Amino acid sequence: MSGNRHEPQRRRDMAALAIAAGLLVAGAVMLWDSARLADLGGYSGVGPASVPRVVGFALIGLAVWTAIEALRGDFPQRPAQNIPPVLWIVAGLALQLVLLHLTGFSIATGILFAFTARAFGKRNLAMTIPIGIVFAFAVWAVFSQLLMLHLPAGPLEHLVFPRG
Repeated sequence: MSGNRHEPQRRRDMAALAIAAGLLVAGAVMLWDSARLADLGGYSGVGPASVPRVVGFALIGLAVWTAIEALRGDFPQRPAQNIPPVLWIVAGLALQLVLLHLTGFSIATGILFAFTARAFGKRNLAMTIPIGIVFAFAVWAVFSQLLMLHLPAGPLEHLVFPRG
């Protein structure tokens, strides 16, 4: 008996092809950029361009693999995207970028924290903004005061650690 099953023909996954193209571009840019670095591998052969080359080739390999799977139609069907949470996160990132030098790291990142929490279902911004500011201030203090790395300071940071 021959099995005459009619399987539905799978279509090309255009979203996966777009992702493959993005991976290919990212890998090519990394290879191009690593070619401009001085090859100071010395006796070991490992220099500043080694890791970017490995990552570039890996991205190109992933791009080829993704494109093959997309052309075969082997990716599972994805559920519809829930747009409002994505917009909350994008709005939080945009606000952080706009407010970073005006309000400082802690307040801008606290707002990003609250907007991201909102995207994940926590609706009370009046609670999540202060919590986010406290966490972000702790991160700022560790990086700025202990590790001596520069993060933008705002009024809150200057209040606790006045300029000396």
